[in-house]
Amino acid sequence: MFEYLQVLGQEVYKILFMLVPILVSVAMVVWLDRRVWGLVQKRKGPNVVGPFGLLQTLADALKYIFKEIIIPASANKAVFILAPIVTMTLALVAWAVIPMSEDFVLSDINVGVLYLFAVSSLGVYGIIMGGWASNSKYPFLGAIRSAAQMVSYEVSIGIIIINVLLCVGSLNLKDIVLAQKELWYVIPLFPMFVIFFISALAETNRPPFDLPEAEAELVAGYQTEYSGMMYAMFWLGEYANILLMCAIGAILFLGGWLPIIDIYPFNLIPAPIWMILKILFLFFLFALVKAIVPRYRYDQLMRLGWKILLPFSLIYLVLTASFLFYFDKLPKGNF
Repeated sequence: MFEYLQVLGQEVYKILFMLVPILVSVAMVVWLDRRVWGLVQKRKGPNVVGPFGLLQTLADALKYIFKEIIIPASANKAVFILAPIVTMTLALVAWAVIPMSEDFVLSDINVGVLYLFAVSSLGVYGIIMGGWASNSKYPFLGAIRSAAQMVSYEVSIGIIIINVLLCVGSLNLKDIVLAQKELWYVIPLFPMFVIFFISALAETNRPPFDLPEAEAELVAGYQTEYSGMMYAMFWLGEYANILLMCAIGAILFLGGWLPIIDIYPFNLIPAPIWMILKILFLFFLFALVKAIVPRYRYDQLMRLGWKILLPFSLIYLVLTASFLFYFDKLPKGNF
Protein backbone atom coordinates (compact mmCIF):
# COMPACT_ATOMS: atom_id res chain seq x y z
CA MET A 1 0.00 0.00 0.00
CA PHE A 2 2.80 2.40 0.92
CA GLU A 3 4.63 1.65 -2.35
CA TYR A 4 1.43 2.27 -4.31
CA LEU A 5 0.94 5.65 -2.61
CA GLN A 6 4.59 6.52 -3.23
CA VAL A 7 4.26 5.77 -6.97
CA LEU A 8 0.99 7.73 -7.08
CA GLY A 9 2.64 10.68 -5.36
CA GLN A 10 5.51 10.65 -7.86
CA GLU A 11 3.07 10.64 -10.79
CA VAL A 12 1.03 13.50 -9.30
CA TYR A 13 4.27 15.45 -8.78
CA LYS A 14 5.29 14.89 -12.41
CA ILE A 15 1.86 15.99 -13.64
CA LEU A 16 1.94 19.18 -11.56
CA PHE A 17 5.54 19.80 -12.64
CA MET A 18 4.28 19.84 -16.24
CA LEU A 19 0.91 21.58 -15.80
CA VAL A 20 1.94 24.52 -13.60
CA PRO A 21 4.57 25.83 -16.09
CA ILE A 22 2.04 25.44 -18.92
CA LEU A 23 -0.57 27.52 -17.09
CA VAL A 24 2.04 30.17 -16.23
CA SER A 25 3.22 30.12 -19.86
CA VAL A 26 -0.34 30.75 -21.06
CA ALA A 27 -0.43 33.93 -18.96
CA MET A 28 2.93 35.08 -20.34
CA VAL A 29 2.13 34.38 -24.00
CA VAL A 30 -1.11 36.37 -23.71
CA TRP A 31 1.06 39.32 -22.68
CA LEU A 32 3.46 38.59 -25.55
CA ASP A 33 0.52 38.34 -27.97
CA ARG A 34 -0.73 41.78 -26.98
CA ARG A 35 2.73 43.36 -27.09
CA VAL A 36 3.33 42.06 -30.62
CA TRP A 37 -0.03 43.42 -31.81
CA GLY A 38 0.79 46.77 -30.23
CA LEU A 39 4.25 46.98 -31.85
CA VAL A 40 2.98 46.00 -35.30
CA GLN A 41 0.10 48.46 -35.16
CA LYS A 42 2.18 51.25 -33.52
CA ARG A 43 0.35 51.02 -30.20
CA LYS A 44 1.82 50.55 -26.74
CA GLY A 45 0.03 47.35 -25.73
CA PRO A 46 -0.04 46.40 -22.01
CA ASN A 47 2.16 48.90 -20.17
CA VAL A 48 0.36 50.02 -17.00
CA VAL A 49 -0.19 47.05 -14.66
CA GLY A 50 3.27 46.02 -13.46
CA PRO A 51 6.62 46.62 -15.21
CA PHE A 52 6.06 46.65 -19.00
CA GLY A 53 2.47 45.57 -18.31
CA LEU A 54 3.60 42.07 -17.23
CA LEU A 55 0.89 41.82 -14.57
CA GLN A 56 -1.95 42.76 -16.95
CA THR A 57 -2.82 39.09 -17.59
CA LEU A 58 -2.88 38.44 -13.83
CA ALA A 59 -5.27 41.38 -13.42
CA ASP A 60 -7.50 39.93 -16.16
CA ALA A 61 -7.45 36.52 -14.47
CA LEU A 62 -8.51 38.06 -11.14
CA LYS A 63 -11.32 39.88 -12.93
CA TYR A 64 -12.62 36.58 -14.36
CA ILE A 65 -12.34 34.84 -10.96
CA PHE A 66 -14.49 37.44 -9.20
CA LYS A 67 -17.02 37.90 -11.98
CA GLU A 68 -20.41 36.26 -11.55
CA ILE A 69 -21.05 33.07 -13.56
CA ILE A 70 -24.42 33.46 -15.27
CA ILE A 71 -26.13 30.41 -16.76
CA PRO A 72 -29.02 31.18 -19.16
CA ALA A 73 -32.40 29.93 -17.89
CA SER A 74 -33.07 27.95 -21.08
CA ALA A 75 -29.59 26.39 -21.26
CA ASN A 76 -28.82 22.72 -20.65
CA LYS A 77 -27.03 23.41 -17.39
CA ALA A 78 -25.03 20.17 -17.07
CA VAL A 79 -23.61 20.34 -20.60
CA PHE A 80 -23.16 24.13 -20.34
CA ILE A 81 -20.92 23.70 -17.28
CA LEU A 82 -19.11 20.66 -18.67
CA ALA A 83 -18.13 22.27 -22.01
CA PRO A 84 -15.33 24.62 -20.81
CA ILE A 85 -14.03 21.90 -18.48
CA VAL A 86 -13.73 19.48 -21.43
CA THR A 87 -12.03 22.11 -23.60
CA MET A 88 -9.40 23.02 -21.00
CA THR A 89 -8.81 19.44 -19.84
CA LEU A 90 -8.19 18.11 -23.36
CA ALA A 91 -5.83 21.01 -24.12
CA LEU A 92 -3.74 20.19 -21.04
CA VAL A 93 -3.89 16.37 -21.35
CA ALA A 94 -2.24 16.52 -24.78
CA TRP A 95 0.96 17.90 -23.21
CA ALA A 96 1.60 14.52 -21.52
CA VAL A 97 3.58 13.21 -24.53
CA ILE A 98 5.42 16.42 -25.52
CA PRO A 99 9.16 15.90 -24.88
CA MET A 100 10.98 19.03 -23.70
CA SER A 101 14.30 17.15 -23.87
CA GLU A 102 15.49 13.58 -24.37
CA ASP A 103 14.91 12.79 -20.68
CA PHE A 104 12.12 15.20 -19.77
CA VAL A 105 8.73 13.92 -20.92
CA LEU A 106 5.72 12.99 -18.80
CA SER A 107 4.79 9.89 -20.81
CA ASP A 108 7.15 8.53 -23.47
CA ILE A 109 4.81 6.33 -25.50
CA ASN A 110 5.58 4.73 -28.86
CA VAL A 111 2.43 6.11 -30.48
CA GLY A 112 2.79 9.72 -29.33
CA VAL A 113 1.73 11.11 -32.71
CA LEU A 114 -1.51 9.10 -32.68
CA TYR A 115 -2.17 10.18 -29.08
CA LEU A 116 -1.79 13.84 -30.03
CA PHE A 117 -3.96 13.46 -33.10
CA ALA A 118 -6.69 11.70 -31.08
CA VAL A 119 -6.72 14.21 -28.20
CA SER A 120 -6.61 17.28 -30.46
CA SER A 121 -9.48 15.83 -32.52
CA LEU A 122 -11.60 15.53 -29.37
CA GLY A 123 -11.13 19.23 -28.64
CA VAL A 124 -13.99 20.15 -30.95
CA TYR A 125 -16.48 18.45 -28.60
CA GLY A 126 -16.05 21.09 -25.90
CA ILE A 127 -16.87 23.82 -28.40
CA ILE A 128 -19.89 21.96 -29.83
CA MET A 129 -21.18 21.27 -26.31
CA GLY A 130 -20.83 24.93 -25.34
CA GLY A 131 -22.58 26.18 -28.47
CA TRP A 132 -25.44 23.67 -28.30
CA ALA A 133 -26.04 23.87 -24.53
CA SER A 134 -26.37 27.68 -24.64
CA ASN A 135 -29.71 27.31 -26.52
CA SER A 136 -28.97 30.43 -28.56
CA LYS A 137 -28.55 30.76 -32.31
CA TYR A 138 -25.25 32.69 -32.25
CA PRO A 139 -23.31 30.23 -30.06
CA PHE A 140 -24.81 27.32 -32.02
CA LEU A 141 -23.76 28.77 -35.39
CA GLY A 142 -20.28 29.45 -33.99
CA ALA A 143 -20.01 25.85 -32.76
CA ILE A 144 -21.13 24.47 -36.15
CA ARG A 145 -18.56 26.65 -37.91
CA SER A 146 -15.83 25.51 -35.54
CA ALA A 147 -16.67 21.83 -36.00
CA ALA A 148 -16.54 22.08 -39.80
CA GLN A 149 -13.36 24.17 -39.68
CA MET A 150 -11.44 21.91 -37.28
CA VAL A 151 -12.42 18.69 -39.06
CA SER A 152 -11.45 20.18 -42.44
CA TYR A 153 -7.98 21.27 -41.38
CA GLU A 154 -7.25 18.16 -39.31
CA VAL A 155 -7.25 16.24 -42.59
CA SER A 156 -4.43 18.43 -43.95
CA ILE A 157 -2.49 18.18 -40.68
CA GLY A 158 -2.77 14.37 -40.82
CA ILE A 159 -1.34 14.27 -44.36
CA ILE A 160 1.50 16.60 -43.30
CA ILE A 161 2.37 14.39 -40.32
CA ILE A 162 2.50 11.35 -42.64
CA ASN A 163 5.18 13.18 -44.67
CA VAL A 164 7.31 13.44 -41.53
CA LEU A 165 6.60 9.85 -40.46
CA LEU A 166 7.78 8.57 -43.85
CA CYS A 167 11.15 10.20 -43.18
CA VAL A 168 11.43 8.89 -39.60
CA GLY A 169 9.78 5.47 -39.49
CA SER A 170 8.45 5.92 -35.96
CA LEU A 171 5.40 7.37 -34.20
CA ASN A 172 7.48 8.26 -31.12
CA LEU A 173 8.01 12.02 -30.76
CA LYS A 174 11.52 11.60 -29.33
CA ASP A 175 12.51 9.50 -32.36
CA ILE A 176 11.19 12.25 -34.66
CA VAL A 177 13.41 14.84 -32.93
CA LEU A 178 16.51 12.61 -32.87
CA ALA A 179 16.08 11.84 -36.59
CA GLN A 180 16.70 15.57 -37.26
CA LYS A 181 20.23 15.66 -35.81
CA GLU A 182 21.76 16.08 -39.27
CA LEU A 183 19.01 18.09 -40.97
CA TRP A 184 15.83 19.71 -39.66
CA TYR A 185 12.79 18.66 -41.67
CA VAL A 186 11.78 22.29 -42.20
CA ILE A 187 14.33 22.36 -45.06
CA PRO A 188 13.26 19.36 -47.21
CA LEU A 189 9.60 19.68 -46.15
CA PHE A 190 9.33 23.48 -46.15
CA PRO A 191 6.03 23.56 -48.12
CA MET A 192 4.58 21.14 -45.57
CA PHE A 193 5.79 23.40 -42.74
CA VAL A 194 3.97 26.37 -44.29
CA ILE A 195 0.77 24.34 -44.74
CA PHE A 196 1.08 23.02 -41.18
CA PHE A 197 1.36 26.58 -39.89
CA ILE A 198 -1.72 27.70 -41.84
CA SER A 199 -3.68 24.62 -40.73
CA ALA A 200 -2.64 25.19 -37.10
CA LEU A 201 -4.07 28.72 -37.31
CA ALA A 202 -7.39 27.29 -38.50
CA GLU A 203 -7.30 24.41 -36.01
CA THR A 204 -6.93 26.80 -33.06
CA ASN A 205 -9.45 29.38 -34.39
CA ARG A 206 -6.76 32.05 -34.70
CA PRO A 207 -6.99 34.99 -37.11
CA PRO A 208 -7.38 35.16 -40.03
CA PHE A 209 -9.48 32.01 -39.46
CA ASP A 210 -11.34 33.02 -36.27
CA LEU A 211 -14.74 32.62 -37.92
CA PRO A 212 -16.31 30.72 -34.97
CA GLU A 213 -15.77 33.89 -32.90
CA ALA A 214 -16.46 36.50 -35.59
CA GLU A 215 -17.89 39.40 -33.59
CA ALA A 216 -19.36 41.11 -36.69
CA GLU A 217 -21.69 38.16 -37.34
CA LEU A 218 -21.84 35.92 -34.26
CA VAL A 219 -21.06 38.26 -31.32
CA ALA A 220 -18.46 35.97 -29.62
CA GLY A 221 -19.61 32.74 -31.26
CA TYR A 222 -19.78 29.68 -29.03
CA GLN A 223 -18.54 31.76 -26.04
CA THR A 224 -21.34 34.35 -26.22
CA GLU A 225 -23.36 33.11 -23.21
CA TYR A 226 -20.34 32.39 -21.00
CA SER A 227 -18.98 34.67 -18.30
CA GLY A 228 -16.57 34.67 -15.39
CA MET A 229 -14.30 31.71 -14.81
CA MET A 230 -16.15 29.50 -17.32
CA TYR A 231 -15.25 31.94 -20.10
CA ALA A 232 -11.66 32.02 -18.79
CA MET A 233 -11.47 28.21 -19.07
CA PHE A 234 -12.33 28.41 -22.78
CA TRP A 235 -9.67 31.11 -23.08
CA LEU A 236 -7.09 28.99 -21.22
CA GLY A 237 -7.88 25.97 -23.41
CA GLU A 238 -7.51 28.02 -26.58
CA TYR A 239 -4.08 29.37 -25.65
CA ALA A 240 -2.91 25.98 -24.34
CA ASN A 241 -3.91 24.54 -27.73
CA ILE A 242 -1.97 27.27 -29.53
CA LEU A 243 1.16 26.49 -27.51
CA LEU A 244 0.58 22.78 -28.16
CA MET A 245 0.47 23.38 -31.93
CA CYS A 246 3.67 25.43 -31.65
CA ALA A 247 5.31 22.56 -29.73
CA ILE A 248 4.18 20.01 -32.35
CA GLY A 249 5.54 22.25 -35.12
CA ALA A 250 8.87 22.56 -33.30
CA ILE A 251 9.10 18.77 -32.89
CA LEU A 252 8.07 17.89 -36.44
CA PHE A 253 10.05 20.50 -38.36
CA LEU A 254 12.48 22.48 -36.15
CA GLY A 255 14.39 19.71 -34.42
CA GLY A 256 12.62 19.97 -31.05
CA TRP A 257 15.19 20.47 -28.28
CA LEU A 258 18.19 20.15 -30.64
CA PRO A 259 20.41 23.28 -30.90
CA ILE A 260 20.63 25.26 -34.14
CA ILE A 261 24.30 24.29 -34.47
CA ASP A 262 25.91 21.61 -32.30
CA ILE A 263 29.02 23.66 -31.56
CA TYR A 264 30.22 25.94 -28.75
CA PRO A 265 28.52 28.05 -27.36
CA PHE A 266 25.15 26.82 -28.73
CA ASN A 267 25.54 23.35 -27.24
CA LEU A 268 25.91 24.84 -23.74
CA ILE A 269 22.26 25.98 -23.73
CA PRO A 270 20.07 23.35 -21.99
CA ALA A 271 17.81 21.31 -24.27
CA PRO A 272 14.49 22.50 -22.69
CA ILE A 273 15.54 26.12 -23.32
CA TRP A 274 15.96 25.37 -27.04
CA MET A 275 12.51 23.79 -27.10
CA ILE A 276 10.96 26.80 -25.35
CA LEU A 277 12.69 29.24 -27.72
CA LYS A 278 11.34 27.39 -30.77
CA ILE A 279 7.82 27.32 -29.32
CA LEU A 280 8.04 31.07 -28.65
CA PHE A 281 9.31 31.71 -32.19
CA LEU A 282 6.30 29.92 -33.69
CA PHE A 283 3.97 31.72 -31.29
CA PHE A 284 5.52 35.03 -32.39
CA LEU A 285 4.55 34.12 -35.98
CA PHE A 286 1.01 33.34 -34.75
CA ALA A 287 0.82 36.81 -33.15
CA LEU A 288 2.21 38.52 -36.27
CA VAL A 289 -0.42 36.90 -38.48
CA LYS A 290 -3.20 38.12 -36.17
CA ALA A 291 -1.86 41.67 -36.31
CA ILE A 292 -1.32 41.77 -40.08
CA VAL A 293 -3.72 39.50 -41.99
CA PRO A 294 -7.43 40.42 -42.35
CA ARG A 295 -10.12 37.84 -41.56
CA TYR A 296 -11.21 35.40 -44.29
CA ARG A 297 -14.80 34.78 -45.28
CA TYR A 298 -16.08 31.33 -44.36
CA ASP A 299 -16.38 30.16 -47.97
CA GLN A 300 -12.77 31.26 -48.57
CA LEU A 301 -11.68 29.30 -45.49
CA MET A 302 -13.33 26.08 -46.71
CA ARG A 303 -12.05 26.57 -50.25
CA LEU A 304 -8.48 27.06 -49.00
CA GLY A 305 -8.65 23.90 -46.88
CA TRP A 306 -10.32 21.47 -49.28
CA LYS A 307 -9.33 22.77 -52.75
CA ILE A 308 -5.79 24.06 -52.17
CA LEU A 309 -4.08 22.77 -49.02
CA LEU A 310 -5.40 19.19 -49.07
CA PRO A 311 -4.61 18.44 -52.76
CA PHE A 312 -1.17 20.05 -52.41
CA SER A 313 -0.46 18.00 -49.26
CA LEU A 314 -1.43 14.78 -51.05
CA ILE A 315 0.76 15.60 -54.07
CA TYR A 316 3.72 16.40 -51.82
CA LEU A 317 3.15 13.16 -49.91
CA VAL A 318 3.39 11.18 -53.17
CA LEU A 319 6.56 13.09 -54.13
CA THR A 320 8.14 12.48 -50.72
CA ALA A 321 7.36 8.76 -50.81
CA SER A 322 8.61 8.47 -54.40
CA PHE A 323 11.86 10.28 -53.57
CA LEU A 324 12.54 8.14 -50.49
CA PHE A 325 11.73 4.93 -52.36
CA TYR A 326 13.80 5.80 -55.46
CA PHE A 327 16.92 6.71 -53.46
CA ASP A 328 16.38 3.86 -50.95
CA LYS A 329 15.98 6.31 -48.05
CA LEU A 330 12.87 4.78 -46.54
CA PRO A 331 13.40 4.16 -42.80
CA LYS A 332 13.81 0.60 -41.60
CA GLY A 333 11.86 1.14 -38.35
CA ASN A 334 8.44 -0.31 -37.68
CA PHE A 335 5.43 1.99 -37.31
